[in-house]
Amino acid sequence: MAVVSPSADLETLQPLLDLLRGRRVVVLAGAGCSTESGIPDYRGPDAKPRAPMQYGEFVRSEAARVRYWARSAVGWPRFSAARPNAGHHALAALEEAGAVQGVITQNVDGLHHAAGSRRVVELHGSLASVRCLACGQASPRDEWQARLLAGNAEWARRLSGEVEQAPDGDAELPAWAMETFHVPACEACGGVIKPDVVFFGENVPAQRVEDAWRLFAEAEVLLVAGSSLTVCSGRRFIYRAQQDGVPIGIINIGPTRADEMAAAKVEGPLGRVLPRLADALRRA
Repeated sequence: MAVVSPSADLETLQPLLDLLRGRRVVVLAGAGCSTESGIPDYRGPDAKPRAPMQYGEFVRSEAARVRYWARSAVGWPRFSAARPNAGHHALAALEEAGAVQGVITQNVDGLHHAAGSRRVVELHGSLASVRCLACGQASPRDEWQARLLAGNAEWARRLSGEVEQAPDGDAELPAWAMETFHVPACEACGGVIKPDVVFFGENVPAQRVEDAWRLFAEAEVLLVAGSSLTVCSGRRFIYRAQQDGVPIGIINIGPTRADEMAAAKVEGPLGRVLPRLADALRRA
């Protein structure tokens, strides 16, 4: 495995370039793609220890849902204002050039689409919509945000000052703010509203998994971009690649669960490494 530093010149990126050049590449993208857009991650070098919402807890506990939506109501404006960074744009350019077949992303921020990538499987869904657990009715997150704020106007006035951003559109709030928030019900049936994403402990929808495998089947190389591969829903593609003899390339800051299997690894921020790789591959 070749490991290079983010400050290295293109000559030192050669092992990864040799791996990707002339082959159909499918990208497995993680949170490291979006940290440079201002969206925190769970496991990066600067990430604070944080327990993500569990599906079972959200479904069973009204108090858990109140805490979740209170934090989300505060975190959503900044999260939704995030824009693609140079790494996202480089992946879109590589797809346009025919070097990348598509992206399987573990992110829920929609930034690959916003950058112009066309073939994107959002493995864990998208925070841009919400869905009723009872009747299945979906609606845009912005509409749900308006309902959340309309029903908590006094709460919002009381909550002032800087709020620390957390992963997946979440925010750190004082205890009182997570206990006094009112969560409206589904307008159609009175059911529970959930973000249209896969929580920890929840299964990825079967059709989405099928779409991901269909894209993976086109890969002559699997390129991991910004993922530690801690979550099994992403790591399964590593196991299949190893089983099928598909070589693995990695761009990440810090260790991953596939380092020992990788043919080449680059340590560095994707916003710097991916554009340089894209330029070199498009010139090939």
